[in-house]
Amino acid sequence: MIVNILRFSFKDGTTDAEKDTVLSAMRRTASVESVAFSTVGQDIGDPAEGFTHTYLAAVADLPALERYMHDPVHLEGDWQILPHIQRMSAVRLSDDPDPELSAKVMALHLAKVAQYPDWGQALQTIPEARIANPAR
Repeated sequence: MIVNILRFSFKDGTTDAEKDTVLSAMRRTASVESVAFSTVGQDIGDPAEGFTHTYLAAVADLPALERYMHDPVHLEGDWQILPHIQRMSAVRLSDDPDPELSAKVMALHLAKVAQYPDWGQALQTIPEARIANPAR
């Protein structure tokens, strides 16, 4: 199982209606066929860290992760989500013992950026983002 957790907060000035649109898009993304389990809601961690919400989606394995990353619902949803995010931190974990798993996940991410350069640029517009650690 590969679990992707995104802790995030909205940009100042994001309206309640825009927040609802973002959270709805995240819930649609989290419900695509490749996702084994998911949740979207308030972040109840340390408020000093600056995160207000969390998105969690778990997939069974690398092929499921690749399907998830390229699912049309996911691709479409990101255009509703990314412009409203101020701060985001990605945390990934897995019960797969493969020591190369982190590098394989990063390779999938980089391949998606190469295939969809506009998407990669949209990620770069998040003012405070920690998406992945390629040097791992």
